[in-house]
Amino acid sequence: MVPLLAAAPPVAAAPAAGETAAARRGVETAAARAATAGVDWRPCPEEERLPRPVECGTVTVPLDYADPAGETIELHLSRLPAAGPAEERQGSLVYNPGGPGGNGMVFPLYPLALDDPLWQDLSQAYDFVGFAPRGVAPSAPLSCQDPEEFTRGPNPAPAVPSFGFKRKMNDRAAAYAAGCHDHRGEDLAHFSTPAAARDLHVIRAALGEERLTYFGVSYGTYLGAVYATLFPGSVRRMVLDSVVNPDPALIWYRSNLLQSRAFEFRWQDWKEWVAGHHEVYGLGEDADQVQRAFDDARAALGREPLGGTVGPKELHNTFLAAAYTQRLWPALAETLAAYRTGDTGPLYRRARPATGPAAAEAENGNAVYTAVECNDAPWPREWGRWDADHTAMALIAPFETWENGWLNLPCAYWPVPFGRPVDVRARPGELAPVLLLQSTEDAATPYAGALEARRRLPGSSLVVEENSGEHGVAGGNDCVDALLTGYLLDGRTPGEQTRCPGRPLPEPSGTAVSGAASTPVSGAADATASGVRLATRFGHRALLPPR
Repeated sequence: MVPLLAAAPPVAAAPAAGETAAARRGVETAAARAATAGVDWRPCPEEERLPRPVECGTVTVPLDYADPAGETIELHLSRLPAAGPAEERQGSLVYNPGGPGGNGMVFPLYPLALDDPLWQDLSQAYDFVGFAPRGVAPSAPLSCQDPEEFTRGPNPAPAVPSFGFKRKMNDRAAAYAAGCHDHRGEDLAHFSTPAAARDLHVIRAALGEERLTYFGVSYGTYLGAVYATLFPGSVRRMVLDSVVNPDPALIWYRSNLLQSRAFEFRWQDWKEWVAGHHEVYGLGEDADQVQRAFDDARAALGREPLGGTVGPKELHNTFLAAAYTQRLWPALAETLAAYRTGDTGPLYRRARPATGPAAAEAENGNAVYTAVECNDAPWPREWGRWDADHTAMALIAPFETWENGWLNLPCAYWPVPFGRPVDVRARPGELAPVLLLQSTEDAATPYAGALEARRRLPGSSLVVEENSGEHGVAGGNDCVDALLTGYLLDGRTPGEQTRCPGRPLPEPSGTAVSGAASTPVSGAADATASGVRLATRFGHRALLPPR
């Protein structure tokens, strides 16, 4: 057992800040090899569930770019060839959905599976290329814990954790970090954002592209910003959607604390929306009453978990999705209202822990999330610092602060050297114009991050979706999508900052209730609208089962 207030064993910081002379030489060596080898595109393996005309292939990269002749790993790619005439083809559009730990292999399905003209228009000119970043299965997958143990429920989620609960969570965090090291040993240090950015440079070469055209969402924006810093002359066009604040002082400990505060604001928006439709959901006439309805459900699940597996933490993880997209607001309100009237089915279907392959995918995604964030930057080693910071933040942001803290606590016990964050920036004129997309009320990547990225990437253009909290702005806003299409297809930039009106709030989709008499569940089962979009645009963070 790890003593609650004891510091973790000291581990020296890595000597380089994301880029070293050896790594620079190594990535160019690897890129030259990849350019010669190319990608052998073939029908996708059955386990990828990517039907024709999508193709799959691999690119070989060094595990350690400072040692390009040493151990290598294979990155898995997918591609939908451009549908338009050959003379209109503009090359490959490479996509990362976020996380870290998100898998972009389904990106080629966007034009095929989503009823959205944005993706159809872009796929006329671009090959849609997705990939599984290093560590994400099947690209040298990381693991830190048995998947069935990782997803096992029910789990508590106290808003005010006790001394004993904090001790228990420290023990779990230390064991989880040790499990990561048991799986990969010292090689664990090579799963980081700078390494993934170098992988992008090699992927670009393997695709036969002189310069990279890239689309990153959420964490994918930070990956793109690091790439733009390390390889500014190799950027053709770059879209960063829902922008992580790249300030090195925030990566990643402080940014997670600030994220928890932003989640509180968006959670409040959902509660006020639900209260505004009390006649439909019966959950309360103001936000405080809706919060009490949620707290009552949390307490009830603590006493009697659904199906023996869905407890307070599972409830929390399910409703965290409200902060990512308002598309889910009606379905989540219906789910809570149904539970209060005795219909537990909708909540159980949404919140039950993953099993089998889904559990393995969730555990793998969390392992990569942890490794990348812990490796990218120093984290506090002293529990006293974590406790003080999270206790203070929880006073103003109780919804997500402690759950976010527990997610990241393995970094306090990380067994390999911390890196130092890349100082994201470009000199005027050395980087092609970058297009930034951002909603003003985004919780996962607060608005200030887009402003900081615009300052650090001179010549970039910021498109703002006003009065909106959508995380992942592209798709669904005609104003934003027209500017995005003009940029990717014609190279037009909309100026330093352009504002688009936000999309309207959703209408309730349930059946009106009278007091607590009826069960409003009419749209809950299919509320995601598109499993493809939900699984990729968030990254994995909001959808993970508990640890």
